[in-house]
Amino acid sequence: MAEPEPRPRTGQRMRPAPLLFEPAEAGADPEHFFDLESIEDPRELLARATELTHAFRAATDRSVEFQAIAAAQLADPRRFDRLTPALIAERVEWTEDYAKKMVEFGRDLLRGGVERP
Repeated sequence: MAEPEPRPRTGQRMRPAPLLFEPAEAGADPEHFFDLESIEDPRELLARATELTHAFRAATDRSVEFQAIAAAQLADPRRFDRLTPALIAERVEWTEDYAKKMVEFGRDLLRGGVERP
């Protein structure tokens, strides 16, 4: 799925969700990243970094699915408080076209029309 176009920041800036399995005290050290900096064997470093890459990609894919489901639910015409794709886009800094695609993707997921990995 295409990346949303960057939009100028207005209002409160959204913070990324914390990675729950990374120790909080390690986050204070900008050089620390999942203890990769302490691995000296390049084979082990490559293996561990690859594991993390796969985990983050899977987490990203899953998060996008949940975004799509939420967008579809918010745009559901049966809701009295439904949101338009433009309002959904504004909330999460997407373009309106991208929001429309995410609503459709979410509807497909909710219908079970899209296979999940």
